[in-house]
Amino acid sequence: MSKLILTNEVSGLGSAGDVIEVKNGYARNFLIPQGLAVSWSRGGEKQVEQIRNARIARELATLEEAQALKAKLESTKVKLSVKTGQDGRLFGSVKTDHIVAAVAAAGLGELDKRKIEIVAPIKLTGEHEATIRLRDDIIATITLQVVSAK
Repeated sequence: MSKLILTNEVSGLGSAGDVIEVKNGYARNFLIPQGLAVSWSRGGEKQVEQIRNARIARELATLEEAQALKAKLESTKVKLSVKTGQDGRLFGSVKTDHIVAAVAAAGLGELDKRKIEIVAPIKLTGEHEATIRLRDDIIATITLQVVSAK
């Protein structure tokens, strides 16, 4: 087992600044090379505080703001215009970057692409859902309307 400090949020493990223990292979082959975690050390305790303070500063300031944004996101259908082939199949798939751009274009605010989770790859036009973790305790589900670009 490897003891690590998360530098970014990892779904199912924790948020930035958390100290976790994972299997050696997962740490060595995925978390560390992707820049999602660093090895834990005694000197790393200072680093943990800095990471946590940065995470707190990036989070939405108050619970009320997060709840208001959640209500706004869930009440609006976000329209995504993408290149498609025949039968409404996309060239590639919808990525979190596309969702961030579409939400900003709809005037709903700026989001962090690392907080967006797409359950299944979106490869067809139509309505799809994605979840956005606004805070540790507030998760918004948005409806994406994927349409063919002309």
